[in-house]
Amino acid sequence: MRFDIITVLPQLLDSPFAHSILQRAQNKGLTEIHVHNLRDYSDNKHKSVDDYPYGGGSGMVMQIAPFAACIDKLLEEREYDEIIYMTPDGETLNQEIANQLSSSAKNIMILAGHYKGIDQRIRDIYVTKEISIGDYVLSGGELPAAILVDAIVRVIPGVLSDETSALSDSFQDGLLDAPIYSRPVDWKGHKVPDVLLSGHEAKITEWRHEQQLKRTKERRPDLLND
Repeated sequence: MRFDIITVLPQLLDSPFAHSILQRAQNKGLTEIHVHNLRDYSDNKHKSVDDYPYGGGSGMVMQIAPFAACIDKLLEEREYDEIIYMTPDGETLNQEIANQLSSSAKNIMILAGHYKGIDQRIRDIYVTKEISIGDYVLSGGELPAAILVDAIVRVIPGVLSDETSALSDSFQDGLLDAPIYSRPVDWKGHKVPDVLLSGHEAKITEWRHEQQLKRTKERRPDLLND
Protein backbone atom coordinates (compact mmCIF):
# COMPACT_ATOMS: atom_id res chain seq x y z
CA MET A 1 0.00 0.00 0.00
CA ARG A 2 1.26 3.46 -0.90
CA PHE A 3 0.47 6.79 0.77
CA ASP A 4 1.23 10.20 -0.74
CA ILE A 5 0.77 13.09 1.68
CA ILE A 6 0.72 16.69 0.49
CA THR A 7 1.64 19.24 3.14
CA VAL A 8 3.14 22.67 3.58
CA LEU A 9 5.13 21.43 6.60
CA PRO A 10 6.70 18.07 5.67
CA GLN A 11 9.04 18.23 8.69
CA LEU A 12 6.08 17.62 10.99
CA LEU A 13 5.78 14.13 9.52
CA ASP A 14 9.41 13.07 9.82
CA SER A 15 9.12 11.50 13.27
CA PRO A 16 5.76 9.67 13.13
CA PHE A 17 6.83 7.57 10.15
CA ALA A 18 10.43 6.92 11.24
CA HIS A 19 9.82 4.76 14.30
CA SER A 20 8.09 1.68 15.66
CA ILE A 21 5.36 -0.13 13.70
CA LEU A 22 5.21 2.33 10.78
CA GLN A 23 8.97 2.14 10.28
CA ARG A 24 8.91 -1.67 10.38
CA ALA A 25 6.02 -1.78 7.90
CA GLN A 26 8.09 0.28 5.46
CA ASN A 27 11.21 -1.82 6.05
CA LYS A 28 9.20 -4.97 5.30
CA GLY A 29 7.98 -3.46 2.05
CA LEU A 30 4.35 -3.62 3.18
CA THR A 31 3.79 0.10 2.79
CA GLU A 32 5.35 3.17 1.19
CA ILE A 33 4.88 6.65 2.65
CA HIS A 34 5.85 9.65 0.53
CA VAL A 35 5.56 13.22 1.76
CA HIS A 36 5.35 16.05 -0.78
CA ASN A 37 6.19 19.67 0.03
CA LEU A 38 3.39 21.87 -1.32
CA ARG A 39 5.77 24.83 -1.61
CA ASP A 40 7.62 22.99 -4.39
CA TYR A 41 4.52 23.60 -6.52
CA SER A 42 4.16 27.31 -5.81
CA ASP A 43 4.42 29.52 -8.88
CA ASN A 44 5.86 32.60 -7.15
CA LYS A 45 9.37 33.47 -6.00
CA HIS A 46 8.41 33.58 -2.32
CA LYS A 47 7.02 30.01 -2.48
CA SER A 48 3.85 31.14 -0.73
CA VAL A 49 0.79 28.90 -1.00
CA ASP A 50 -1.84 30.94 0.85
CA ASP A 51 -3.82 34.14 0.33
CA TYR A 52 -6.63 36.16 1.89
CA PRO A 53 -10.16 34.73 1.59
CA TYR A 54 -12.64 36.27 -0.83
CA GLY A 55 -15.48 37.92 1.05
CA GLY A 56 -13.30 38.89 3.96
CA GLY A 57 -12.89 37.16 7.30
CA SER A 58 -9.97 36.07 9.43
CA GLY A 59 -7.26 33.61 8.51
CA MET A 60 -5.56 32.64 5.29
CA VAL A 61 -6.70 30.15 2.65
CA MET A 62 -4.45 27.62 0.92
CA GLN A 63 -4.61 28.44 -2.78
CA ILE A 64 -5.92 26.15 -5.48
CA ALA A 65 -2.99 26.29 -7.93
CA PRO A 66 -0.22 24.64 -5.86
CA PHE A 67 -2.51 21.84 -4.67
CA ALA A 68 -3.83 21.23 -8.18
CA ALA A 69 -0.31 21.13 -9.63
CA CYS A 70 0.88 18.57 -7.06
CA ILE A 71 -2.25 16.43 -7.32
CA ASP A 72 -2.16 16.43 -11.13
CA LYS A 73 1.48 15.36 -11.13
CA LEU A 74 0.75 12.43 -8.82
CA LEU A 75 -2.30 11.43 -10.86
CA GLU A 76 -0.12 11.28 -13.98
CA GLU A 77 2.09 8.71 -12.23
CA ARG A 78 -0.60 6.36 -10.85
CA GLU A 79 -4.28 5.91 -10.08
CA TYR A 80 -5.51 6.53 -6.55
CA ASP A 81 -8.28 4.63 -4.82
CA GLU A 82 -8.95 7.60 -2.56
CA ILE A 83 -7.92 11.25 -2.34
CA ILE A 84 -8.59 12.15 1.28
CA TYR A 85 -8.77 15.59 2.82
CA MET A 86 -8.28 15.78 6.58
CA THR A 87 -10.81 18.28 7.92
CA PRO A 88 -12.85 18.83 11.11
CA ASP A 89 -16.09 18.76 9.12
CA GLY A 90 -15.36 15.36 7.55
CA GLU A 91 -16.61 11.91 8.50
CA THR A 92 -15.26 10.94 11.92
CA LEU A 93 -12.51 8.32 11.66
CA ASN A 94 -13.36 4.97 13.22
CA GLN A 95 -12.05 1.41 13.08
CA GLU A 96 -14.48 0.43 10.35
CA ILE A 97 -13.08 3.13 8.04
CA ALA A 98 -9.50 2.08 8.81
CA ASN A 99 -10.32 -1.58 8.13
CA GLN A 100 -12.10 -0.77 4.88
CA LEU A 101 -9.28 1.39 3.53
CA SER A 102 -6.69 -1.16 4.60
CA SER A 103 -8.40 -3.97 2.72
CA SER A 104 -9.66 -2.17 -0.39
CA ALA A 105 -7.12 0.55 -1.25
CA LYS A 106 -3.64 0.26 -2.70
CA ASN A 107 -2.86 3.94 -3.36
CA ILE A 108 -4.11 6.71 -1.10
CA MET A 109 -3.41 10.43 -1.42
CA ILE A 110 -3.89 12.56 1.70
CA LEU A 111 -4.20 16.35 1.68
CA ALA A 112 -3.06 18.04 4.89
CA GLY A 113 -4.55 21.50 5.10
CA HIS A 114 -3.18 24.38 7.12
CA TYR A 115 -4.12 27.92 8.11
CA LYS A 116 -7.90 28.37 7.60
CA GLY A 117 -8.14 25.45 5.19
CA ILE A 118 -7.92 24.80 1.44
CA ASP A 119 -9.79 26.41 -1.44
CA GLN A 120 -13.19 24.69 -1.72
CA ARG A 121 -12.62 23.98 -5.40
CA ILE A 122 -9.90 21.45 -4.54
CA ARG A 123 -12.42 19.63 -2.39
CA ASP A 124 -15.05 19.77 -5.11
CA ILE A 125 -12.82 18.66 -7.99
CA TYR A 126 -10.35 16.18 -6.54
CA VAL A 127 -11.28 14.93 -3.07
CA THR A 128 -13.11 11.60 -2.85
CA LYS A 129 -13.33 11.30 0.93
CA GLU A 130 -13.13 13.78 3.83
CA ILE A 131 -12.10 12.52 7.27
CA SER A 132 -11.99 14.10 10.72
CA ILE A 133 -10.21 12.68 13.77
CA GLY A 134 -12.59 14.38 16.20
CA ASP A 135 -14.72 17.37 17.04
CA TYR A 136 -11.88 19.82 17.62
CA VAL A 137 -9.55 21.96 15.51
CA LEU A 138 -5.77 21.55 15.21
CA SER A 139 -3.20 23.86 13.66
CA GLY A 140 -2.97 21.72 10.54
CA GLY A 141 -3.78 18.39 8.95
CA GLU A 142 -0.35 16.82 9.36
CA LEU A 143 -0.99 15.08 12.68
CA PRO A 144 -4.45 13.87 11.56
CA ALA A 145 -2.82 12.50 8.40
CA ALA A 146 -0.27 10.60 10.49
CA ILE A 147 -3.07 9.20 12.67
CA LEU A 148 -5.00 8.02 9.63
CA VAL A 149 -1.94 6.31 8.13
CA ASP A 150 -1.16 4.61 11.46
CA ALA A 151 -4.74 3.35 11.85
CA ILE A 152 -4.69 1.88 8.33
CA VAL A 153 -1.18 0.42 8.28
CA ARG A 154 -1.35 -1.44 11.58
CA VAL A 155 -4.17 -3.66 10.29
CA ILE A 156 -2.39 -4.58 7.05
CA PRO A 157 -1.64 -8.33 7.27
CA GLY A 158 1.97 -8.93 8.26
CA VAL A 159 2.59 -5.51 9.83
CA LEU A 160 2.10 -6.63 13.42
CA SER A 161 4.20 -9.54 14.66
CA ASP A 162 1.14 -11.07 16.37
CA GLU A 163 -1.45 -11.53 13.62
CA THR A 164 -4.32 -11.62 16.14
CA SER A 165 -3.29 -8.48 18.00
CA ALA A 166 -5.09 -5.96 15.76
CA LEU A 167 -8.18 -8.16 15.64
CA SER A 168 -8.56 -7.97 19.43
CA ASP A 169 -8.18 -4.19 19.69
CA SER A 170 -10.92 -1.91 20.95
CA PHE A 171 -13.65 -1.21 18.37
CA GLN A 172 -12.84 -4.20 16.15
CA ASP A 173 -16.01 -5.94 17.34
CA GLY A 174 -17.86 -2.75 18.23
CA LEU A 175 -16.81 -2.92 21.89
CA LEU A 176 -14.04 -1.47 24.01
CA ASP A 177 -11.26 -3.85 25.00
CA ALA A 178 -11.26 -5.72 28.30
CA PRO A 179 -8.74 -4.88 31.07
CA ILE A 180 -5.28 -6.36 30.51
CA TYR A 181 -2.64 -7.47 33.00
CA SER A 182 0.96 -8.69 33.11
CA ARG A 183 3.54 -9.68 35.76
CA PRO A 184 3.72 -9.55 38.72
CA VAL A 185 0.55 -11.34 39.82
CA ASP A 186 0.45 -9.32 43.05
CA TRP A 187 1.69 -5.73 43.10
CA LYS A 188 1.33 -4.08 46.50
CA GLY A 189 -1.89 -5.96 47.15
CA HIS A 190 -3.37 -5.31 43.72
CA LYS A 191 -3.85 -8.74 42.17
CA VAL A 192 -4.52 -10.08 38.70
CA PRO A 193 -8.05 -11.60 38.48
CA ASP A 194 -7.95 -15.31 39.30
CA VAL A 195 -9.73 -16.30 36.09
CA LEU A 196 -6.79 -15.05 34.00
CA LEU A 197 -4.48 -17.37 35.92
CA SER A 198 -6.77 -20.39 35.63
CA GLY A 199 -5.66 -21.57 32.19
CA HIS A 200 -9.32 -22.24 31.35
CA GLU A 201 -9.64 -20.73 27.89
CA ALA A 202 -13.44 -20.77 27.71
CA LYS A 203 -13.81 -19.07 31.09
CA ILE A 204 -11.17 -16.46 30.18
CA THR A 205 -12.96 -15.71 26.90
CA GLU A 206 -16.28 -15.38 28.74
CA TRP A 207 -14.73 -13.09 31.38
CA ARG A 208 -13.16 -10.86 28.75
CA HIS A 209 -16.41 -10.53 26.84
CA GLU A 210 -18.26 -9.63 30.05
CA GLN A 211 -15.61 -7.02 30.83
CA GLN A 212 -15.88 -5.61 27.31
CA LEU A 213 -19.62 -5.19 27.68
CA LYS A 214 -19.25 -3.65 31.14
CA ARG A 215 -16.57 -1.18 30.09
CA THR A 216 -18.41 -0.20 26.92
CA LYS A 217 -21.66 0.34 28.83
CA GLU A 218 -19.86 2.56 31.37
CA ARG A 219 -17.67 4.56 28.99
CA ARG A 220 -19.22 4.41 25.52
CA PRO A 221 -22.88 3.37 25.74
CA ASP A 222 -23.40 4.91 22.29
CA LEU A 223 -21.49 1.96 20.81
CA LEU A 224 -24.05 -0.46 22.25
CA ASN A 225 -26.84 1.62 20.75
CA ASP A 226 -25.13 1.47 17.37
